[in-house]
Amino acid sequence: MPRQDGKVAIVTGGGRGIGYEVVRHMASLGVHVIIGGKDEQEGQTAVRKICQEYKEAKVEFELLDLASLQSVHQFVQSFKHRGLPLHILINNAGIMLVPEGRTQSGFELHFGVNYLGHFLLTWLLLDTLKDSGRTGHCSRVVTVSSSAHSIGKIVLNDLNSSQFYSAHAAYCQSKLAQLVFSAQLQQELQRGGFPVTSCAVDPGVVNTALYQHLWTPLRLVHGTLAPWFLRTPAEGAATVLYTALSPALEGELGGGYWADGCKEMTSPPTFDPELQLSLWESSLQLLGLRWHQMKE
Repeated sequence: MPRQDGKVAIVTGGGRGIGYEVVRHMASLGVHVIIGGKDEQEGQTAVRKICQEYKEAKVEFELLDLASLQSVHQFVQSFKHRGLPLHILINNAGIMLVPEGRTQSGFELHFGVNYLGHFLLTWLLLDTLKDSGRTGHCSRVVTVSSSAHSIGKIVLNDLNSSQFYSAHAAYCQSKLAQLVFSAQLQQELQRGGFPVTSCAVDPGVVNTALYQHLWTPLRLVHGTLAPWFLRTPAEGAATVLYTALSPALEGELGGGYWADGCKEMTSPPTFDPELQLSLWESSLQLLGLRWHQMKE
């Protein structure tokens, strides 16, 4: 990738795993990167490691808890107060197969953290992304999803999985919701003629801390076999970096769903216009947002 001096990026969950490798590589290319995460010790440790490796790196950490809508608002307010541009937003943080629980606002954890928290973050940063992009140099929103979206089902009348809870089903629903959001956002941005693109990425099956909530016997097997069969976080970060930085993906060439460095088809629900619109409107309502803000 070419040098990226002058660009500013936000990476959620950049303190470890795929996010850390994304931050590390961006920093090596001159990007000013802000890690958004809820573990301050982990985040500050990541900052120190990267700055030790790359003496000129511009990396910092800011508290961001995607399970708290208040925290998302505070993070965005703090960022905007600094008057920085924003060229790249990587929605990377996520949880998987966690026990049933609720966010501070009462949303099911997978849906609230993986999807709604990133929806709100992206929405609140859209004006800065629009102002920072220009023709031939669009700002980019990259959402890290998963191939698990293909078996996900969005239950519009039970987005919080209140009627029946399955951690696996809740996770897959959140990953499909991310894809539907990414596709709908790209359509809205293109329709408005804004210099911002939105795409989603499947990083593959990567050996990260996401698997800590596996059933104990499976976790033991995973710990033994993962180094041999799963991708490293650096390998998982490759397509994320490509979609965020490649000059080949400007304008109409951006967007879509990417895996292994290639644009791929997604499951049929991703293209369902009725589902796209219904999920979009439900999300706005749940978050107390207004559609007209998108068009400004």
